[in-house]
Amino acid sequence: MAWALKLPLTDEVIESGLVQDFDASLSGIGQELGAGAYSMSDVLALPIFKQEESNLPPDTDNKILPFQYVLCAATSPAVKLHDETLTYLNQGQSYEIIMLDNRKIGELPEITGKMVKSIIRVVFHDRRLQYTEHQQLEGWRWNRPGDRILDLDIPMSVGIIDPRANPTQLNTVEFLWEPSKRTSVFIQVHCISTEFTMRKHGGEKGVPFRVQIDTFKENESGEYTEHLHSASCQVKVFKPKGADRKQKTDREKMEKRAPQEKEKYQPSYETTILTECSPWPEITYVNNSPSPGFNSTQNSFPVAEGNGSPSHQPEPVVPVADNLLPTATPQDAQQWLLRNRFSPFCRLFTNFSGADLLKLTREDVIQICGPADGIRLFNALKGRVVRPRLTIYVCQESQQAREQQPKHENGDAAANTFFVYHAIYLEDLTAAELTEKIAQLFNISPRQINQIFKQGPTGIHVLVSDEMIQNFQDEVCFVLDTMKDDTNDGYHIILK
Repeated sequence: MAWALKLPLTDEVIESGLVQDFDASLSGIGQELGAGAYSMSDVLALPIFKQEESNLPPDTDNKILPFQYVLCAATSPAVKLHDETLTYLNQGQSYEIIMLDNRKIGELPEITGKMVKSIIRVVFHDRRLQYTEHQQLEGWRWNRPGDRILDLDIPMSVGIIDPRANPTQLNTVEFLWEPSKRTSVFIQVHCISTEFTMRKHGGEKGVPFRVQIDTFKENESGEYTEHLHSASCQVKVFKPKGADRKQKTDREKMEKRAPQEKEKYQPSYETTILTECSPWPEITYVNNSPSPGFNSTQNSFPVAEGNGSPSHQPEPVVPVADNLLPTATPQDAQQWLLRNRFSPFCRLFTNFSGADLLKLTREDVIQICGPADGIRLFNALKGRVVRPRLTIYVCQESQQAREQQPKHENGDAAANTFFVYHAIYLEDLTAAELTEKIAQLFNISPRQINQIFKQGPTGIHVLVSDEMIQNFQDEVCFVLDTMKDDTNDGYHIILK
C-alpha cells in the first residue's frame, strides 16, 4: 500500500523537473539571438542547409568562359549590392563593345584561325514586354517609319567582317569576327526607354532594355548555328545627353547618403561587363520577299509551249487588274500584299481587312511604310495606273468586211459595217512587245506570229521594227489582217 501511494508523488516530481528544465532552456533564447551574437553565416553553415546546397546544380566558379564582352559605358552607382548592374546610354550615340577571347591554350581548337558569328540584340528586360515584343516593335515601326532600333557604326568598328542588318528585324545586327584578332564593334541604339511605357504623362520611368550578344561557330554545312556563348547586360536609353545627366544625378544622390547606406550599393564602374546568360530563342520569320535591292518578280508575259491555233486557247496571259476590294478578309489582304510585292509589311498588316487598308490616307501609309514604299502602296490601294507610253487601237478585219470593201469605196454600200477596236498599251515600244500584245488579243502563243508588217504606200508590206513603233503616233488606229504561213502553223500580221 505504501508503494502504491509513492507512485503519484514520483510522477509529480518528474513532471515538475521537466517544466523547470524547459523554462531554463527557453530563458536564454533572447540573449543568444542578440545583435552581437546573431550571424547569418553560422545559420547557413548548419547541416540542413549544407544538404540543400548539395542538391543544387554545380557552380561554375572555376569555369572560364570562352569569350567576354565589355561595353565601354559606366554603370550606375544607384544599384544595390547583389543586383544586376544598370548602364545608361544616350540615344544615337556610338558605344564600343570590346570582344575578348578568353580561351585557354587548346580550348576550342576548331575555331582557331576561323571566324565566328555574333548577333547583337536590344531586347526587353521585363518579362511582360518580352511576351508582347512583336507588337511593341511593330508599334515602334509605325511611329518611326524607316528607322532602326539598333545599328552598327561600321566606320568606327575594328575587326568585324560582313556586317548585316536584317530590314525585318529592327533590333538585331550580326557580323563575323576572328577571336584571335583585336575586335571591337560600335553600336547605336535609336529608341529610348520611355517610348515603351504604358502611360505617357511626363516624368514617367523608362523601361529597361537588355543588350545581348550570342556567338556561334560554323557547322559542317558552313552555317553558323552551333552556339558557343551568350552574355547580356541591363541598360536604359535616354535622349541625347540624358544618360550623362542621369548618371550625375545618381552620383549626387549617393554622395548625400550616410556611409552605412552607401555600403548597400555598388560602386560605379567605368565599363560594363556583360554576364553570361541563356541564348536568345530564335524566331523563324516567314519572308518570301527578295533581298533588298534585288527583285525576283518579272512583269513579262509567259510564252506558251507547243503548237497552238486560234481555235486552241491557252492559259490567259492578259494581266488582270488586281484591285483590293473592301470585302476582302484579312487573309485575302495578306495574299494581295504578297502578290503586289509588299511582303515586308505583311506582319504589320496582319489583322487588316480590305476595308481597313482602303481607309488609310496617303499620309498614314507613308508614315507606316516610309516615303518610297508608302507611295507605291497607296497607289496600289487606290488602283492608280501609270499612263502607258504609247496607245494604239486595232480591229480584226473580217471576211464580210473584205467583201463589202469595194462597195464601200465606191460609196454604193450603206455605212452599216460596225468595227470593234481594242486598245493595246505599249511600254517598251518594241516589236517583241507588240507581238505579245497581239498574241494575247488572238489568244494564241506569241511564237505563232512569224512577222508583223505595216501596209505602206501602193500596198507594200513594210516589216515592223522597234524604230518604226517608236515613231507611231499616240492613239493611232489599225485594222489587223492575218495571213496563214504556208511553211508552218504560224501567221503573218498586217497592220492596215
